[in-house]
Amino acid sequence: MRVRQEISQIARGNPSPGEDTGAFSYGEYPLCVSLVEGGRLNAVDAERAVRLKETQQSDQSIGTILLQLGLISDRDLATSLATLCKVPVIEQKAYPDLSHISENISTNFLKQHRLVVYEEQEDHLVAIMVDPTDRYVIEALELISGKQIRLAVGIASEIDEVIQALFSDLMKEEGEDDAGMEHQLLLDDVEQLKELASEAPVIKMVNQIIQRAVSTKASDIHIEPFEHSLKVRYRVDGLLRETETPTVNLAPALISRIKIMANLNIAERRLPQDGRFKIRVHGSTLDMRVSTVPTLHGESMVLRLLQRDHVNLDFASLGFDRTIEARLLQILDRPHGIVVVTGPTGSGKTTSLYAALNYLNRPEHKILTVEDPVEYNIEGVNQIQVKPSIGLDFSSALRSIVRQDPDIIMIGEIRDQETAQIAVQSALTGHLVLSSLHTNDAAGSITRFLDMGIEAFLLTSTVNAVVAQRLVRKLCPECKSPYHPAPEIAARFDPFPGPATLFKAVGCEHCSGSGYRGRSAIIEMIELSEGLRSLILQGKDKNALAACAKSEGARSMYEDGLQKVMQGITTLEEVLRVTQES
Repeated sequence: MRVRQEISQIARGNPSPGEDTGAFSYGEYPLCVSLVEGGRLNAVDAERAVRLKETQQSDQSIGTILLQLGLISDRDLATSLATLCKVPVIEQKAYPDLSHISENISTNFLKQHRLVVYEEQEDHLVAIMVDPTDRYVIEALELISGKQIRLAVGIASEIDEVIQALFSDLMKEEGEDDAGMEHQLLLDDVEQLKELASEAPVIKMVNQIIQRAVSTKASDIHIEPFEHSLKVRYRVDGLLRETETPTVNLAPALISRIKIMANLNIAERRLPQDGRFKIRVHGSTLDMRVSTVPTLHGESMVLRLLQRDHVNLDFASLGFDRTIEARLLQILDRPHGIVVVTGPTGSGKTTSLYAALNYLNRPEHKILTVEDPVEYNIEGVNQIQVKPSIGLDFSSALRSIVRQDPDIIMIGEIRDQETAQIAVQSALTGHLVLSSLHTNDAAGSITRFLDMGIEAFLLTSTVNAVVAQRLVRKLCPECKSPYHPAPEIAARFDPFPGPATLFKAVGCEHCSGSGYRGRSAIIEMIELSEGLRSLILQGKDKNALAACAKSEGARSMYEDGLQKVMQGITTLEEVLRVTQES
């Protein structure tokens, strides 16, 4: 228990109580040396893990400690151990049907020591192990089976998943029902639930779920309990993928473990809760936003992953082409006015706003933001987190910050009339205001402001530009395949030059078989010209505004998407999926 508490503290970046700051050399551990030399682990983190093992005299292997601290991935561990022990790595897709396992080898033994019997012959068997250096387990396996043991290394999360599936199958065969497990969990006993959430198997499962999300570059983790199953799904490049399915009886302990990490009330299961925590995964710091809601069969939880160390806050990397980027930067250099970024949830609005702040963040600018939540900390920017529970909402925060003498104000989202009016008044009094709205296109933002009660003459005096965007999946550069489109497909690209070659998604190991890797924004930007201002004052609808903007050279999101299709960045199917064109 003590070692587990120490690991929890170090994972949060805190020193251990009574931690010895003396020198500990990772050079005594070949695994650490291999990981550091291979660039999978930095020396400081290696020393940290060794210090924990030595000061607490832990019987856990150094590899297990590195995994629990989130300093390496289970795949990095497997690759390094395979190199050190000169044995192969075998992945889950190559595992055989495990139903033939010898009766002498219990499932509990496999589960306890994290190994899978890959192949059983008359004179030998092949064991896939997380730690092939554990001589005790190898000798015990030889004694149990009476055969020679040949070793291979497996990926920890994959071995655990296979054993869990086997364990569940055996339970069904033996007639063990879910009621018995539910009785053991004592769901009404909060203290018991806390204890279960602190047990090693639950901690390990949570770490594996988060590590897999990072490895697949997921933006969200969805944990959803149903009557007979517990689903864990990852949102990768905007689409959900279902992966491991832990037994439904683990749902309360799994949810409680994450709620403890996020400082949420585990006894409260009737109301939604929101929280956040930091964790180190693969050597980098990860911010996790947690949201829970009560459902029919338990609490549904969503974790949003924010990787501070790997976010690109420049317009080019987000998908803005040079022409739109250059014009937008000119608009951002104006001393006052409003720039709005619009789109549905998950369209990258916040990231674009942060890119604008990153561009404007200079010593001569005082920048204040009001956000819900603050997703990325930017040095030099004063960021305010709204807290409606204590009366600090967008409108009240904005009324205060205008007295802070800011040059630039960023409002996370304009949600109501009062916030919109303060934004307009701030722009009229010489501030540059950045914000977001939820509308389908750029022209729709103008009518949304009017619907909120903003007078047309004030709107035309303050709004400089509106940027609408969506995110499309980018083709995997390793496996995308060229093809010549059919004439009816090529006709879509008028008035652009006819595409000679397009690319389609294929799928490979680099993109997990999807054919896509990463996302890019498709952009529509409307700059308020005299013609558009005249139409707004005349009360014209958004269709008239969009037609005027197009006649002045503005490009729709669909047309920007077609440009990216011709450049081999994405596919026509992706552009059609996220736009309203048919």
